[in-house]
Amino acid sequence: MLQYFFNLEPLLRPYVSPFVIDSVSEDIRQLVLSFIDRFDHAIFLDSNSQAQCPIPLTGIKYDFIAAAGMLHEVGVKSNNLFELQEFLDNHQGKKNWIFGYLTYEVKNQIEIIHSANSEAVSFPEYNFFVPKYIFISQNGKTQLISLMEDPETAWTSFLDTMESSKIGKAPQVKIAYVPNRNDYLVAVKKILERIKRGDIYEVNLCQQITGTSVAFKPSTTYLDLVKSSPGPFSCYLKHHKRYLLCASPERFVSRSGSKLISQPIKGTARRGSNEQSDELSKNHLATSEKEKAENVMIVDLVRNDLSKFAVTGTVLVDELFGVYTFPRVHQMISTVSCEVKKAVTFTQILRSAFPMGSMTGAPKVSAMNIIEEFENFKRGLFSGTVGYIQPDGDFDFNVVIRSILYDSESRTIAIAAGGAITNKSIPEEEFDEMVLKLRPQLQALGLDPEKLFN
Repeated sequence: MLQYFFNLEPLLRPYVSPFVIDSVSEDIRQLVLSFIDRFDHAIFLDSNSQAQCPIPLTGIKYDFIAAAGMLHEVGVKSNNLFELQEFLDNHQGKKNWIFGYLTYEVKNQIEIIHSANSEAVSFPEYNFFVPKYIFISQNGKTQLISLMEDPETAWTSFLDTMESSKIGKAPQVKIAYVPNRNDYLVAVKKILERIKRGDIYEVNLCQQITGTSVAFKPSTTYLDLVKSSPGPFSCYLKHHKRYLLCASPERFVSRSGSKLISQPIKGTARRGSNEQSDELSKNHLATSEKEKAENVMIVDLVRNDLSKFAVTGTVLVDELFGVYTFPRVHQMISTVSCEVKKAVTFTQILRSAFPMGSMTGAPKVSAMNIIEEFENFKRGLFSGTVGYIQPDGDFDFNVVIRSILYDSESRTIAIAAGGAITNKSIPEEEFDEMVLKLRPQLQALGLDPEKLFN
C-alpha cells in the first residue's frame, strides 16, 4: 500500500506507525464514518471508487481519506486568510496533514463584495485543522494513523464500544421553502437582458430549498446519497453541530509537486431511459453549441486565474469538452493545468482562483455581483470547497455541489442547485436542469421532486 501512495511513508511523520485494517469496502466506509462522527471536527473525502466513477486525469490517490478530532485549528475566531497562511506554514513545517473547507463567502475577502442575504445553515467562513486521526484507504486496505494513542488500540476500543451505525427509518423532512418557478423564469429573463446589453457573459444562478427534519442521521443519509449518485469528489463534513453531505462530481484545484490542475464542469444532460436514448442524450451534450459555449467561457476564466501564479507559458487545456457519464447525468468536463511558480503559497492560489468560475460565471466579479442581486440566500458552504493538504504541500479540493447542509441544533436542512445562464439559455430548460441536479438530494431525504415542483 505504501508503494501505491508514491512515497507516502515520509508523509506519515510525525504520526505513529499506521495500523492496517482489512475490511470489505462498504463495511469499512460505514465504520470509518461512525468513528469520525464521534468528534466535533470530521471530514470524509470519498472518491467512490467502488462505483467506478469516471475521473478524467485526476491523480486521485485514494478510495477515501478521512480525518477526525482536532489538535489545532484556524478560522473560527478569525476569517482572515493571512492567518490561514500562517497556520499552514507553521503546521506544514511540522509535517502535519491539514484538512478543511472554505465557504463561498470567502469571496468577500478576495473582492469588494458584500452578502446581505440570510444563511440557512451557517458555517464559519473557513476552517482548517490538524487531525488526531487519519484514515487512508486504497486497494481494499485502510490505514489508521494517529497523533494520539496507538492506532490499533484506538480502533479496537472503538469497535468494542460502537453502537449500530444504521438508523431504522428514513429522514422525516418538512419543507419550509421551495423556489417559485415563475419567479425563477423572471430572474433568468432579466439576466438575459443584462447579457444582451453586455454587462456579463455568463452567470451561475442558483436556488435553495429549505426545511426541517425530526429524524435525521447525517452519516446514514450521506451513504444513501452517494449510493444513488456517486461522485469522485464526494465528502462528508462535520463541524460541531453542522454537517455537509456532498456527492460532488467536480474538482476545484489539485496540486502534485509543481503541477496544478483545475477541472471545471459546465454542461449537463439527463441520462436516457434506455441505451439508445442515453447515447442520444450524451451525443447531444457533446455537440451542443450552447453547452460548449458555457464550458469554454469558464475554461478561459480558469486559464486566466491560473496564469496569475503559473510559470509563463505553462497554462494548458489538457482536455476541452470531455463528456463523462455518471449514474444520474452526463457532464461536460474540461481540464486546465499549469506549472506553479516557486514560493507560491496556498492562499495566493486561493486569491487568484477562488471562488471557482464554474459557480460564478464570467467575468467573475460582475457575475458575483449579479448573483448577490438575483439570489435570495447566502450560499455559505454551498459553492465552497473541501479538501486536504499533505505535509509536502500537495493538495486536492472539490467543488461543493449536489449537497445537503444540516444544522442539528435548529434541525434545518438546506439544498441548492443552479446552472449557467448564457445568451443561448431558454429559461424553462434552465429550470428543468436545476430540478435535475436537485433530484438525488431530495430523494435521499425521502422527498418527491415531482410533487415539490408541480
